[in-house]
Amino acid sequence: MSRAPTISVIMPAFNAAHYMEVSLPPLIRLRDRGEVSEVIVVDDCSTNPSNIETARRLGASIMSTAANGGPGAARNIAAKSAVGELIWFVDADVVAHETGPEKIRNTFKDPTVTAVFGSYDDKPPAENFASQYKNLVHRYYHQRGSADASTFWAGCGAIRRSSFLAIGGFDQRNYQRPAIEDIELGHRLREAGERIRLIHDLLGTHLKNWRLAEVIRTDIFQRAIPWSRLILSSPRKNNDLNLSYMEKVRAVIALTWAASLIALPAAFLDPLFGIAFSVMTGVMLIANWSLLGYFTARHGPLFAAAGLVFHQIYYLYSTASYAYCVGERALKKPVRAPESVAQKASSSTRLPE
Repeated sequence: MSRAPTISVIMPAFNAAHYMEVSLPPLIRLRDRGEVSEVIVVDDCSTNPSNIETARRLGASIMSTAANGGPGAARNIAAKSAVGELIWFVDADVVAHETGPEKIRNTFKDPTVTAVFGSYDDKPPAENFASQYKNLVHRYYHQRGSADASTFWAGCGAIRRSSFLAIGGFDQRNYQRPAIEDIELGHRLREAGERIRLIHDLLGTHLKNWRLAEVIRTDIFQRAIPWSRLILSSPRKNNDLNLSYMEKVRAVIALTWAASLIALPAAFLDPLFGIAFSVMTGVMLIANWSLLGYFTARHGPLFAAAGLVFHQIYYLYSTASYAYCVGERALKKPVRAPESVAQKASSSTRLPE
């Protein structure tokens, strides 16, 4: 019987002491039971000394970055000295379920699998609309995503250490703040021919208390814009999670529905505008029926209605972000053809073992 691979847990943390009070103890218990080899917290130059103090008091191993460089740089530092054959990335604001090591090891029994990731559960402690919406939408897409994944998620995801080091780790030069550094890593892995698996029952509870303005700001500047730039620079097409073909259709429907809503006051002059709005509302409901039912089952019809309307706003600002990046790319002076993501990976300096 083959020996089970060892696991190192890596948690990047910036001013996250209040989260670690909840998220670290389950991981320390896993370590004490021998289910993981170590739990490393990497302090990314926190301005509050309680970050390191809390991690040390709770029993984690401590590392620090030389300068604040974002979670990608923090994870890279720990990966170089981690003892585990598998690296399990867990964000400071995620409480990983204690069944994680078993699910990770079971999936890595397949020697062709390079990386795995899971999703949030459906029980975030923050009860306000923004937190519930953000958590449930993330879970909705991940639970319906293909098991043969096209991306990676570092909130609760694992990778073979040797593969991580060989491909150069996270791109810490271009992503010096929390953004899509994990998605970009997934792109490089797939272009290098590696397999990534989505484990639907590899779960974590998300502790973050979102505010609506923060959701929009994060979605635009830390997700949509850098993600659009990555899509435009990569020849590989992604038809998974919230980049599926149907999601693109829903984005077009959201734009058309919003236009009919804006034109609705003109129905006083011409009833066709009112008919157009009614038709587009019906089309929008049909296109998003599954998500509407998902919201309703968890929080009732009022939350579902609000969540569906905000999701149309999400489509609007995500589409606008993509259009901005298309324009940005068109205005740039022509230069020599850029290297593909895979070429960059093969020519990059490998992280030392």
